[in-house]
Amino acid sequence: MGEVIAVCVSKDKGEKKTPVESVLLKKEWGIEGDAHAGNWPRQVSLLASESVKKMEDKGLSLGAGDFAENITTSGIDLLTLKIGTKLTLGDEVELEITQMGKECHDKCAIFEQVGFCVMPEEGVFARVLKGGTVTQGDQIRIVE
Repeated sequence: MGEVIAVCVSKDKGEKKTPVESVLLKKEWGIEGDAHAGNWPRQVSLLASESVKKMEDKGLSLGAGDFAENITTSGIDLLTLKIGTKLTLGDEVELEITQMGKECHDKCAIFEQVGFCVMPEEGVFARVLKGGTVTQGDQIRIVE
């Protein structure tokens, strides 16, 4: 079982996301008010706090959303999940993993600083199967 460390949104693509108290996920859409929401496979992005720590160990001072992730997790090995894996977040939300990693078209500010960005290799993307509210501290479970 894992935990939601932070939930983050941005109004525009290509920028860091801002941590917020909670987010509303809509079925087959994503996070209400987030630039990446839409009818496509990458409605929600997840990144493990353990992945963020790798970058902090390179000397960066980072916060939630700095890699443009919607949900920062802890205690769940996102990198071992397979496409099609279902996760529940809190009491309502169900996600389905649709993509592992992504192609990074432009070198982001993090890449420019340290020569490497963790999101293209360790970010996980999902679509929303069941909507609801997600808040920091919510539990994350793999649906067997």
